[in-house]
Amino acid sequence: MIWEALGAVLIGFVIALSAMRRLPDRFPARTLTLATGPAAALLGALLTRSILGPGHPVQVLVAAVAVGAALLSVLVRPARHRLRRPAAPLKSHRTAC
Repeated sequence: MIWEALGAVLIGFVIALSAMRRLPDRFPARTLTLATGPAAALLGALLTRSILGPGHPVQVLVAAVAVGAALLSVLVRPARHRLRRPAAPLKSHRTAC
C-alpha cells in the first residue's frame, strides 16, 4: 500500500508540474497547484483501493491520474486574452397611446 500511495503522490506531482509548465498563466498560484495535484492523486488512489481492495495496483494508479487531473482542472481560470465586446444597447419598445 505504501508504494501505491507514493506512486500516486509522484504521479500527482508530475501532473501538476506539467500543467504548470503547459498553462502557467491559467492557474491561480503555483504552490496551490503543486499541492493540489499530489493530494488529489492520493485521494483518488486511496478511494480506489478502499473500493477495490488490495491487489489492483494498476487500477489504483489509473484512478490516481484521473482524480488528480480532474481536481486540477477545477483550478484552471479562463484565458485573459478573451475578446470582450460591450453588449449591444437594448431597444426599448414603446407602445402607442
